[in-house]
Amino acid sequence: MDPALSEWLNLLLRWFHVFAGILWIGQTWLFTWFEGHFEPPTPPRPNVSGELWMVHSGGFYVVEKQTTPELLPKTLHWFRWEAALTWLSGLGLLLLVYYAGGLLVDDRVADIGVATAGAIGLGLLVAAWLAYDGLCHTPLGRSDVGLAASGFCLIVAVAFGLTQVLSGRATYMHVGAMLGTLMAANVWVRILPAQRRMIATRKGGAVPDPSLGEQAKLRSKHNTYMVVPLVLIMISNHFPTISYGHRYNWLMLGFFVLVGWGAAKVVRER
Repeated sequence: MDPALSEWLNLLLRWFHVFAGILWIGQTWLFTWFEGHFEPPTPPRPNVSGELWMVHSGGFYVVEKQTTPELLPKTLHWFRWEAALTWLSGLGLLLLVYYAGGLLVDDRVADIGVATAGAIGLGLLVAAWLAYDGLCHTPLGRSDVGLAASGFCLIVAVAFGLTQVLSGRATYMHVGAMLGTLMAANVWVRILPAQRRMIATRKGGAVPDPSLGEQAKLRSKHNTYMVVPLVLIMISNHFPTISYGHRYNWLMLGFFVLVGWGAAKVVRER
């Protein structure tokens, strides 16, 4: 590829990816903040579990959380394309910089071809979703501590395994891409379908199954914990000495995950 064209594609994709990510992460954390600051309505109102008064940019806003939607408006705002566009632009960057840019393999690590390394990298994205989603449906997945502990061990194991076949830099980016894939799949495969089923049930005149809302909320919670390590891993690309270039780069990646989870927990509780 022409170097100038490659550089323009790289820059435009990065701009798009960062902006889409800001929109996605921002709205995810905004709703997380809502959940932590709802107060019982005064005076109490039927079917309203919480309300939140805010002021911003010269306007005053009231957000009301209903137990069951009483009225489905003509326009119902969905939050989905931010996730899809962030993931698609991130995949485009991964393919452009690593698969087409010669950064995927390192002869000092393993003597494998780009095609083999690519199959490992892209296969990981699919396998990670199947493993994570399956784990969420087990008794272990219903425990926050159990899921976190098993998830951390799996992430570190994946990082160690990738460092044996891919370049250190590609390893970090693929773990980040793995987390981003889990987040996007949570939105499109678990959260949105659950919300659509709740709306369809309400349109039919019945009361939606509250477990659907709880499932969607849980996957959204997972996303808030995955996104912070993801950002830390991606940014660490600029600091190779303590990240992918470190002798124990896979352990350093595990450390970044723990730091990210700690930061997410602090933000969620404030």
